[in-house]
Amino acid sequence: QLQIVESGGGLVRPGGSLRLSCTAAGFTLEYYHVGWLRQVPGKEPEGVSCISSFDGITSYADSVKGRFTISRDNANNTVYLQMNSLKLEDTAVYYCALDSSRVFSQCAQVPTRYDSWGQGTQVTVSS
Repeated sequence: QLQIVESGGGLVRPGGSLRLSCTAAGFTLEYYHVGWLRQVPGKEPEGVSCISSFDGITSYADSVKGRFTISRDNANNTVYLQMNSLKLEDTAVYYCALDSSRVFSQCAQVPTRYDSWGQGTQVTVSS
C-alpha cells in the first residue's frame, strides 16, 4: 500500500487562501498520477484537480478553474494544491490520491481511478 499524507487544511474566511500538501514516504510521487479529491458528508467524492506523472499535465474541475493550482515539487516529493478565492461551497474533506494502475497516459477527475488515498484534511470556509 502506497502511503501518502495530506496537510494544510483549516478554517478560512470566504475569499481566503490555503495551500494543501501531499507527501509520500518510500516512493516517488512523480511516477504516479496524483489527484486531489474532496468529499462532503452524504455525497460521493468529487475530483478537484490532478497532475499527470512525468509530463506534469494538469486538469481541473470547472468549479475550481482559475482559483486552484496544482503543482509538484520533485525535489521535496510533494504535490501541492494552492486554493485561492475560497468559497463556502469549497468546504469539504480534501484527499490526495494516487492512480498506480499505469493504464492511463493522463490523470483524470474520476475518483474511481485512484487506488491509494490519504487520510484527508478538513477545509472549512466560513464567515
